Amino acid sequence: MISTERSGSGSFQNPRSPHASQMAPYLSISVTDPAKMGNGVQAYISYKVTTKSNLPDFQGQEKIVIRRYSDFVWLHDHLFEKYKGIFIPPLPEKSTVEKFRFSAEFIEMRCRALDVFINRIASHHELQKSEDLRIFLEADEQTMERARSQETSIFKKKPSDLMQIFKDVQSKVSDVVLGKEKPVEESNSEYEKLKHYIFELEDHLAEAQKHAYRLVKRHRELGQSLSDFGKAVKLLGTSEENSLGKAFSELGAKCELQSIKLQKEAHNLLMNFEEPLKDYVRAVQSIKATMAERANAFKHQCELAETIKFKEIDMLMRSDKLAEAEREYEVLKVEGEEAAERFKTIARLMNEEIVQFQEQKTLDIGLALHEFAKGQAHLANSVAEAWRGLLPKLEACS
Repeated sequence: MISTERSGSGSFQNPRSPHASQMAPYLSISVTDPAKMGNGVQAYISYKVTTKSNLPDFQGQEKIVIRRYSDFVWLHDHLFEKYKGIFIPPLPEKSTVEKFRFSAEFIEMRCRALDVFINRIASHHELQKSEDLRIFLEADEQTMERARSQETSIFKKKPSDLMQIFKDVQSKVSDVVLGKEKPVEESNSEYEKLKHYIFELEDHLAEAQKHAYRLVKRHRELGQSLSDFGKAVKLLGTSEENSLGKAFSELGAKCELQSIKLQKEAHNLLMNFEEPLKDYVRAVQSIKATMAERANAFKHQCELAETIKFKEIDMLMRSDKLAEAEREYEVLKVEGEEAAERFKTIARLMNEEIVQFQEQKTLDIGLALHEFAKGQAHLANSVAEAWRGLLPKLEACS
């Protein structure tokens, strides 16, 4: 497999060692420099996508293009349509709230998530060969815009139609995947275990992400409270001219300093703890979408098999137009074989994908927990040291 490296934080990667031979095949992608373009409702964020590669299919060793969120959506949707059975990496959600859409924090989170998305694709042994990926990484903006406008399959439909389609997909996820839709369902004990594992994993990840959000919020609220208290204590110190007034002023300054540290740690928690958990919630939803595709493929295979049986009976009972019936039967038989092979391929790919997903999940969630613990330990030590330094001065006043 082609080795990949990246400049930002992320996951699902196989970083190339900086000491590796420069002649080895490599593909390095980074998403950087988000910039607001346009005004009003037409405003959007553009990103610089830099690709470095020595692969013969790419145009030179370095290519820089400008892309917007809808370009990433185009790539995701095309890969989902073409690579059945493969877990297509999830995209970050699109914020529709104006005050959040262009906030510095949201833009930073979006840029990081898009960087993770594109590098997951580049590190996948099948997706990295995609012609759509190459177009995304190398086409000029006009070509990319034309490609984006040539929507295919369900993505041609109106927004209202899309909403209904996504509701149908959700219904498939809850009914077909869980085996509630009768009578066509896949009977496989190992797959049943996988389905229940995925649904339980989604619940547990969502619960963990919810509490991570509360932790971020708590750090921010505590930081704001310390800042407000610090200002009040400093004002109180101005009414005292002795050492007590000076102590109040130092206490207030110390509170404001700790407030800054808490706000910084809240941001670190958001980026390195809550966001990775949220990203895996999205990843599980991508897996569920693939499971729905598998269920549809199985159902289609079974329906064709039933149709072929009826056609065989029909041929035995018909004496007229037998040649026409035989031709129809041969066409159906080919379609049935193709449907069976399609389902078999999806099932095989899913088995391979889930192993890689579980291995990477262990690494990524472990890293997120490590970052959380490390940040909390550093903050606790910093806070304790700050208050210990202030205690002698307050004790002298009392």
